[in-house]
Amino acid sequence: MNSVETKVTVEIAQKLGLTSEEFDKIIDIMGRVPNFTELSIFSVMWSEHCSYKNSIHWLKTLPKKGEHLLVEAGDENAGLIDIGDGMACAFKIESHNHPSAIEPFQGAATGVGGIHRDIFTMGARPIASLNSLRFGDLDNPHTKKLVKGVVKGISHYGNCFGVPTVGGEVFFDKVYNQNILVNAMSVGIVKVGETVSASADGPGNPVFIVGSATGKDGIHGATFASADLTENSADDLPAVQVGDPFQEKLLLEATLEVIKTNAVVGMQDMGAAGITCSTSEMSAKSKTGMRIDLDKVPTRQKNMLSWEILLSESQERMLIVCKKGQEQKILDVFDKWDLECEEIGVVTDTGFIEFIEKGEIVAKVPADPLVLGGGAPVYIREYEEPAYIAKVKDFDIDTVKEPNDLVATAKELWKLPNLVSKRWVYEQYDSMVRTNTVTTNRPSDAAITRIKGSIKAIVMTTDCNPAYVHADPFTGTMIAVAEAARNIVCSGGEPAAITNCLNFGNPYDKGVYWQFVNAIKGMTAACEKFKTPVTGGNVSFYNQSVSKDKTEPVFPTPTIGMVGMIEDYRKSMTLDFKKSGDKIYLLGKTRNDINASEYLRNVCGVSLSPAPYFDLEESFVFLENLGKVIASGLVESAHDISDGGLFTNLLESAMVNNLGFDIAFENNIRKDAFLFGESQSRAVISVSKENEAQFMELLSQLNFDFTALGIVKENTIKINNIDFGKLSSWKTVYENTLGEQLD
Repeated sequence: MNSVETKVTVEIAQKLGLTSEEFDKIIDIMGRVPNFTELSIFSVMWSEHCSYKNSIHWLKTLPKKGEHLLVEAGDENAGLIDIGDGMACAFKIESHNHPSAIEPFQGAATGVGGIHRDIFTMGARPIASLNSLRFGDLDNPHTKKLVKGVVKGISHYGNCFGVPTVGGEVFFDKVYNQNILVNAMSVGIVKVGETVSASADGPGNPVFIVGSATGKDGIHGATFASADLTENSADDLPAVQVGDPFQEKLLLEATLEVIKTNAVVGMQDMGAAGITCSTSEMSAKSKTGMRIDLDKVPTRQKNMLSWEILLSESQERMLIVCKKGQEQKILDVFDKWDLECEEIGVVTDTGFIEFIEKGEIVAKVPADPLVLGGGAPVYIREYEEPAYIAKVKDFDIDTVKEPNDLVATAKELWKLPNLVSKRWVYEQYDSMVRTNTVTTNRPSDAAITRIKGSIKAIVMTTDCNPAYVHADPFTGTMIAVAEAARNIVCSGGEPAAITNCLNFGNPYDKGVYWQFVNAIKGMTAACEKFKTPVTGGNVSFYNQSVSKDKTEPVFPTPTIGMVGMIEDYRKSMTLDFKKSGDKIYLLGKTRNDINASEYLRNVCGVSLSPAPYFDLEESFVFLENLGKVIASGLVESAHDISDGGLFTNLLESAMVNNLGFDIAFENNIRKDAFLFGESQSRAVISVSKENEAQFMELLSQLNFDFTALGIVKENTIKINNIDFGKLSSWKTVYENTLGEQLD
């Protein structure tokens, strides 16, 4: 499509994803009808993926201030927290859902590459990667294909790039049959004061494009990510980017080296919307402008049109603003690393982005109205409680018959894909590259990566149970934050801050928007209570499939990526039982609750019920006390109770060292609720006989609710004198089930 020959109309605008009202607003801003290239620029920058036009009102209500924060959310490419000793930690999580659903290998791979670039664009070296994945029914051949493709894409890019994948989560449910979720998180470190901003200060300063050449892959990728998936979405395959991890490795090293030359004014990754996004956002931030010569942009294909160059989302590219007179320093570094480095423009003081081709201006648009906080539209959608919530509230535990055979029920539960080992997945990831990962052979509830040259370590996790959020978005999202905090505390760390990836259906759906608004409110309440401010993240709407028969949104999935600190990684806590004879205690209060549990949903077949019991104040006190118990040095292991309940928790702690357990309980709680219920704010602790008296004294001082369960015992799985068989049989099922289902 030629931008000169194409007559721009409202119909063309609508084909590019804009509304008629937005088209009118563009005309008002421009003072004229835009040409096709200009309209294309607005279409990608005003897409949901880039502008957050349907979410920014509510995102602004999230807590963004905290004692550890060095930048507030939205100020830079990623969050940045002070970790002491003159060091900072940069981290962020983002989605690559639609591309991964269409082309799982490249979609997932470029998701990993993109999030790492957000980190090293700031001057931080990525040291760890995590992910959060959602797939459909494993009996579906299409699901198996997607799982294999995504995992291969993540492992290929991460392993080749040389950053360890240290943690994550995988969740299966039929609601994700078509719309899978692929959320990638990167964590890096940098010296305080050595970060680089995404700014374009100084009119007259030259602008460079560095890294890979620009191709036709990923064109309109931002628009593609801002629409529902349909039966024809495979036709949008060109909107999926293609990645090269070896090129990104060179770009990483060159970027960190060029920063040290002090020749860099500002730098930004070319992610969604490519050159368009980086030029406009950097200019808007500095209240400047840019003049870009598209003829100087290195391209992979001949005769690329102006709008194709501008909208390309080819990977492994950056935009650098250089100090005038120091251009050679930039050129020398990228020549050393054998990477493209071309001066393509200059910073101006006009406030406009001007794109030149063959000596003529092919597009001239004001920078500020393109971006969030400028003139981009902001919408507050109508919302209402969806009809299914009434059925959720009608659930009565007494309508579920207690199982007569606990062993048979436990075996059925233990085969569920959400509970069995994800070894088939994580064994494909390199978790040891750079030799900083602490938790590879010391399993903890959260991943731990030490900082080289220090005894300090960063502890991190990704968490969200979407079934809880579907049942109650407010409570379910509070639980996601609380579980992330529990995982960090159980590992011996102190929570510091979060990043989020908010995956929802179509925001024009009143029920979906109700889920979104209440999830934001729940996140706000929990983050304020736990003092874990939100450093940034990503909103991914339109995660729903539209066919002739129905529209099916995914479960609302606000994934929480949390980062914390451990002052001495040698004092980190693991989840595994250590030796036979150690005493087992349950900390926290168990309720007569099977709500939204794996047991209720997938064994009993009850799909709608409230979220599990959760009280925010109780959770806060529990975490404070749990942290004190672990810091006392009196405990041998700590493992939080989450998916699958107490029974799953005990087996996970037992299997690591091939130890078993013998426990007993007497209370007024249903046996299935006690063993398989997922009520919150609980953890299992093991204690040696020698430390038990001091441990009990500490619990008394803290007024900590507890239940003495029993002992660690080799070759035994016994509950209330019921023999559950040999641990080895349970371990075989745990380790092999997922691989067998995927074969």
